[in-house]
Amino acid sequence: MAFDGIVTRAVAHELHEKLATGRIMKVYQPTDTDIVMQVRTRSGNVRVLLSASLSFPRIHITNISYQNPLEAPMFCMLLRKYCEGAIIEAIRQTNMERIIHIDLRSRDELGDERPKRIVLEIMGRHSNLILMDPESGMIHDGIHHVTPAVSRYRVVLPGRPYVAPPPQNKLNPLAATKEDFMRKIHFNEGKISKQIVGAFAGISPLIADEIVHRAGLATQDRLWSAFSETLEPTRRHSYTPMLIRTDKKEYFSVIPLTHLPAKESETFPTVSECLEAFYQGKAERDTVKQRMHDLVRLITNERNKNEKKIEKLLETKQQAENARKYQIYGELITANLYQMTKGQTEAKVVNYYEEEAPEITIPLDPALTPAENAQAYFKRYTKAKNSLAVIDEQIAAAEEEVHYLDTVLQQIENAGLLDIEEIREELSEQGYLRKRPEKMKKGKPKKPVLERYISSEGVDIYVGKNNKQNDYLTNRLASPNDTWLHTKDIPGSHVVIRGTDFGETTLSEAATLAAYYSKARHSSQVPVDYTLIRHVKKPKSAKPGFVIYEQQKTLFVTPDEEVIRKLMKTKTTTS
Repeated sequence: MAFDGIVTRAVAHELHEKLATGRIMKVYQPTDTDIVMQVRTRSGNVRVLLSASLSFPRIHITNISYQNPLEAPMFCMLLRKYCEGAIIEAIRQTNMERIIHIDLRSRDELGDERPKRIVLEIMGRHSNLILMDPESGMIHDGIHHVTPAVSRYRVVLPGRPYVAPPPQNKLNPLAATKEDFMRKIHFNEGKISKQIVGAFAGISPLIADEIVHRAGLATQDRLWSAFSETLEPTRRHSYTPMLIRTDKKEYFSVIPLTHLPAKESETFPTVSECLEAFYQGKAERDTVKQRMHDLVRLITNERNKNEKKIEKLLETKQQAENARKYQIYGELITANLYQMTKGQTEAKVVNYYEEEAPEITIPLDPALTPAENAQAYFKRYTKAKNSLAVIDEQIAAAEEEVHYLDTVLQQIENAGLLDIEEIREELSEQGYLRKRPEKMKKGKPKKPVLERYISSEGVDIYVGKNNKQNDYLTNRLASPNDTWLHTKDIPGSHVVIRGTDFGETTLSEAATLAAYYSKARHSSQVPVDYTLIRHVKKPKSAKPGFVIYEQQKTLFVTPDEEVIRKLMKTKTTTS
């Protein structure tokens, strides 16, 4: 992955071509770091995502529908005030840096025209999205505040002058001459690709490696030719947006990459479609991870408590199972009362319960009579015996709790943004979280949203990604003759194949989905049970998502990336 200056140039050019003269109609802020603007253009409405995410900063046109909070954050309200109704005049990159300026023409409360500028700085953990007044140079606000305590170089706060990120003092590779190149690159001064990155703005290590690869056994002339030829399409704004997948990683680029050992590659008609395909799942998982961090910690702690509880209960059970000797002690004391007197600390007797009848020593309480010592041992035996049944119940309950918490952790790992609230709601109902004040709800209760896939045979496959969805899918939506699938003895999603008219291909694809949305996602030969819905039952008072089933058969599948990607292209949501 490399959102470098070249990609920034490509996406800025694409957005300018499509959005210039367009009017911003709506502004939303679905997450703490993301802004979505709806722009009305001559060719229709377009949604643009501007993300200052610390992990996945980016900008591109998007077709994804984002869930927005009920109350807009302050930065969103500010953008609505200054930007809704504004005309986009230009979208441009500054030099070859990862900085994009969106220049707007808006009107103030008096109807006078006032220019505004949105600045997106795509700089990893230092990324930011800033609204400023280009005439005065003052900042209205930034999505991330930077105080003097954080940076001595510049401050990002309302009312402060905008200062661009520190310049890197590199050459513009698109304007560099052969003499510039020869002056900067030296064969005896270290790795060539590293020198290219250090000398020229906007070039990532990925593109530098491509230049060196194209040069082959490089001389300075061949290296310059490869440098110039590789960047020529960028000069002409002629891009080839593509994803490249190797065995280890996935990359995106707007320049063909010939140096990577590509297992698979895919080209896209636009830069935005390429970026959306690359970032969609990754960015969503990152957002979910941040929002669910507190839940993961809470559930992990609860799970660890139950694991320790099971360990202690097993120790107690072992002690209780060894309590048979107390009964033997009591009976041997009773059989030898005539040989004992009060005050003894021990008694040596023959243990006739063993074949060899060895002599054993029984500890005695000198304050008790021999008969009272026998009764004390009988009581210890009875107490231990009675505790076994309770201990087994407590172990079973703790094991069920661990299994449930493992299931929730797995569901968080696979959760999307739409699943977060349902998981929180379930944990509140189960007593792990404090219940939030209920708001007035209008109409019927909202049904869980399920993911629907279409198999290669054109059959609908439904997947529940959390316990609320699993319960709804299995116990309410599915019909008795639908086929139900779940990983065998492994936390995972409920999967349902609708209807009976399908073949082995659909069954295999549904089993692959069940394995993919389980704790065994990265394993091979994952066992997946399948049976008819009529054979699946939810026990009374069982935990959410828990069912028992019978008459099942088992498939062994390995989650195949190619099959998953093919199914992902058919994915829709439904309730």
